[in-house]
Amino acid sequence: MVITFNELRRIKDKLPSGSSQRIADELNIDVNVVRNYFGGTHFKEGGPVGIHLEKGPDGGVVTLDDASILECAMRIIAEQKDQQ
Repeated sequence: MVITFNELRRIKDKLPSGSSQRIADELNIDVNVVRNYFGGTHFKEGGPVGIHLEKGPDGGVVTLDDASILECAMRIIAEQKDQQ
């Protein structure tokens, strides 16, 4: 999957507080992997996250090896909208 870096950050910014930990728990991964996926730099703690950045317009292009974290984030955002 390919997405712009800025769009990935916009999705992250829509997530309610505590979502990184929730995603980590649901996918049985370290919370720093989730943080790194959305642009964090906790590589020592979280390890590689399967994203590849290429500089360009709108923050550049991000190629995601696995969209599981993104799909989980989108589901959380949809749940939040349903509750409003």
